[in-house]
Amino acid sequence: MMELKVLKAFTEVVRLGGFTRAAEALCLTQPAVSKMVRALEDELGTPLLLREGRSIRLTDAGRVVHEQGLAVLAATERLHGELEAVGQLVRGQLRMGLPPMVGGAFFAPVVGAFRERHPGVELILTEDGARDLERGVANGEQELAVTVLPCAIENLATLEFSSEDLCLLAPAGSVWGTRESIAIGELRDEALILFNTGFALADRIAAACREAGFAPRVAARSGQWDFIAELVSARLGLALLPRRLCERLDPARFVWTPLLRPRIPWRLAIIWRREAYLSHAARAFLAQARESFGLDGDPPTAA
Repeated sequence: MMELKVLKAFTEVVRLGGFTRAAEALCLTQPAVSKMVRALEDELGTPLLLREGRSIRLTDAGRVVHEQGLAVLAATERLHGELEAVGQLVRGQLRMGLPPMVGGAFFAPVVGAFRERHPGVELILTEDGARDLERGVANGEQELAVTVLPCAIENLATLEFSSEDLCLLAPAGSVWGTRESIAIGELRDEALILFNTGFALADRIAAACREAGFAPRVAARSGQWDFIAELVSARLGLALLPRRLCERLDPARFVWTPLLRPRIPWRLAIIWRREAYLSHAARAFLAQARESFGLDGDPPTAA
C-alpha cells in the first residue's frame, strides 16, 4: 500500500531535480530516497523516472503519479489543518438536545458564554421531551442532551446541575394561592394541564396521581411550559410546574403553591454516552456548563 512518506519523497525528487537535493530537503540519506522511489515503482509496476546521468526525467506514468501525488499530499495537509482547527475549537459542530422548558430557564447564558469563547463551533439544538432526548443520545443523534433524573436508559453519563420541586400553578385570585402547601390528592377533582406524554414530568405526575388513588383529569397537554401557563391564566385548568418557572411568571396573573405531599423533584442533568468518544466541542461545553452552574469536578475526557 502506497505510503505518504514515499509519495512525498518522489515528489521532492521531481521538484528539486535529483535524489541528493531531495534527500537533503527531507533530512534523509540519498540511498534511502532512492530506495523509496524504487519501491514505489515496484509497487506500481512501471518506471516513473528516467535517470540520465545526474538529471532525471518523468515517464508518462511518472507524470500521472506526480500530478496525483501532489493532489494527495495537498489534501492530506488540508485534512491535518482542519483536524487541528477542530481540536483547537476554531471550527466544528455540537449536536445537543434540550427539553422545551429548560433552554430559556437555564441554558441561554451557558450557550452565550460558550459561543463567545468558541464562535466557530456551530451549535445544532433540538427541542424534545427528556425521554426522547435520552434515546437520541443513546443512538447518536445528539452528543449531549438534558434530561430529568433518574435516566430511563442505562449507560448514560450524567452531570446534574439543578434540583427543585414542583409547584401548583393557578390563575390569580384562586383559593390555591392562600395555601402554604398542597397534597397531590387534593387535585383529584381538578382539571389539570399536563405536559405531553413522553415528557418525564408527565410520567412523574401521572405516577404520583396513581399512588394517591386517582387518574388525573386532563384538560389539555402541551410541550411548551409558557403555553401551559397561558392556559392556566385562561382558567382552563391547573398545572404543576417547577418552582423556577413559576417564579418567572407575572404575580399579577398567577399564584403558585409548593406541592409537598409528595414532593416531586425536578432534577436536571446533562447526559452523554458513557465510554463513547466525546468531541472537543462537547467537552468544552461541559466545562462551560460546570463554570456557569458553579459545579465542582473536572470535565470528562474522550474515551
